[in-house]
Amino acid sequence: MPTGNLETHTVAGPGGSLLVTERPKYLGQVLAALAVSLGPFAAGLGKGYSSPAIASLQDRDANEFPVNGQQASWLASLSLLGALFGAPLGGAAVRWGRRKALIIASGPLSLCWLTTVFAYNVETMCMTAFMSGILVAVIQLAAQVYISEISAPNVRGGLSALLKIAGHMGVLIAFAAGAFLDWRQLALLMSIAPAGMFVAMWRVPESPGWLILRGKDQEAEQALRWFRGSGSDLRLELNILQNHVLLRPAPTSIYLVFKTLRTPTAIACGLMFFQRFSGANAFHFYVVTVFKQTFGGTNPHSAAVAVAVVQLLSSLLSGLLVDRAGRLPLLVASSVLMIMALASFGSFAYYEDYHRKSLPQLDWIPLLCVLVFTVAFSLGISPISWLLASELFPLEHRGLGTAVATAFSYLCAFVGVKTFVDFQELLGLYGAFWLYAAISVCGLCFVICCVPETRGRDLAEIHANLR
Repeated sequence: MPTGNLETHTVAGPGGSLLVTERPKYLGQVLAALAVSLGPFAAGLGKGYSSPAIASLQDRDANEFPVNGQQASWLASLSLLGALFGAPLGGAAVRWGRRKALIIASGPLSLCWLTTVFAYNVETMCMTAFMSGILVAVIQLAAQVYISEISAPNVRGGLSALLKIAGHMGVLIAFAAGAFLDWRQLALLMSIAPAGMFVAMWRVPESPGWLILRGKDQEAEQALRWFRGSGSDLRLELNILQNHVLLRPAPTSIYLVFKTLRTPTAIACGLMFFQRFSGANAFHFYVVTVFKQTFGGTNPHSAAVAVAVVQLLSSLLSGLLVDRAGRLPLLVASSVLMIMALASFGSFAYYEDYHRKSLPQLDWIPLLCVLVFTVAFSLGISPISWLLASELFPLEHRGLGTAVATAFSYLCAFVGVKTFVDFQELLGLYGAFWLYAAISVCGLCFVICCVPETRGRDLAEIHANLR
C-alpha cells in the first residue's frame, strides 16, 4: 500500500514470515528525469561555450587561424538561428516517439562537438554551431514533452524545473572550464553530455501517453508501472489516458486543428514573448558589457559569475516551490520583482548618464538590480513558461503545439538579442531598460488575465478546462 512518498510491499520471508520492504514512490520518474536532464545540460554547456571559446579563438598567439569580430558574432548567434529551424523539426520528431527523438538527436549533437574539436577554419565552426542549434532545439522540446507526460501531477513542476537546473549547471561548468581549456579542449568536453544521454535514454521507457496514442496499451501499462512503481494502482490513470484518446480523435481538417490549438498556443506564445523581451537577453548575452557601462570600480567579470551562480540557485528554489506555491503565484511575484529591478536599473543608468560620471561607491545598486532580476526571472517566468508550453496542449497535438511555441520563443530570442543594441542606440541604456520594464508590466497583466493555474491537475483535466 502507498505510505507517504514510499510504497510498501509485503513479501514472503524465511519460514513463512512476512517481510515489508519500502522503496521511493517516485524513483522511476526521478531516474528518467535525470537521464533526460543530460539534454538540457548539454544545451547549457553549448550556451556557455561561446564566451570563453571566442576569447580563445581571438587570442592570436594561441590560435592557428584568425577570427574577426563579425565572424565571432556569427559563431555566437548561429546556434539560435539553428534552433529556430530545429523547433518544427522537433515537433515532427516527437510524433514518432518522445524517447526516440531524444536518442536520435543526442548522437549527432555529440558528433557536432567532435567535429568542432578538429575544425581548421571558421566556416566549419559556423556549420557545427548551426547544426548543434537545430539538434539542441529538438532535444529541449522532446525533453520537456517527455517529462510532462511521465510525471505525476504533484511532482510535474519540480521534475520540469530539473531541466532548467541542468541547463544552468551546464552554463556554469562551461564558464569555469573555459578559464583553463582552449576552444578545442572545451569542445571535447561539450561532446560528453549528449553522448551520456544517448546511453542513458536506452534504459528508460517511452512516454505512456504516446504509447496509448499509438494503440500500444500493454506497453503503456508496462511503462507506467516502471514510472509509478510495481505496487501502484494504475487503472485510473490508464483509463484517463485511454478515454482521452478515444473521446478526442485527432481532427482531420486544418480548421479544427487551429480551433483546438488556438487558446493554448496564444497563452504559450504570449508567455514566450514576455519572457524573451523582459530584458533577460540583455543581461544574459551582454552582461559584462552592461556592467562595464554602469560600474565604477567593480570587476564586471566577477559580477557576471555571481549572476550565473544566483541564476542556478534560483532555479533550484523554483523546483522546490512550483508544485507547492503553484504556477500563477510564482509568475505574478516574478513579474512584479522584474518590473521593479528593470525600472531601478534604468533609473540608475539615467542618473549616471545625466551626471556624466561613474560612482564606484554605488556599484552595489546596479549589481543588486541585476541579481533581483535574475532571481525573479529564474524563479518564475523562465521555467514556468516552458512547463506550461508542454502542459497546455492536448496529447494528440502536443508535438505540434510545443513546436510552434518553441519556434516562436527562439524567434523572439534572436530578435531580442539583436534589438538590444538598437534600443540602446535609440533610447540610451536607461531607455532600453525602461522599455523592458514597460513590457514586463504588460506581461503581468497577461498573466493575471489569461494564464490558467495547472498545479496538481491531470493533463486531460487541463485541456478540458481550456476548451
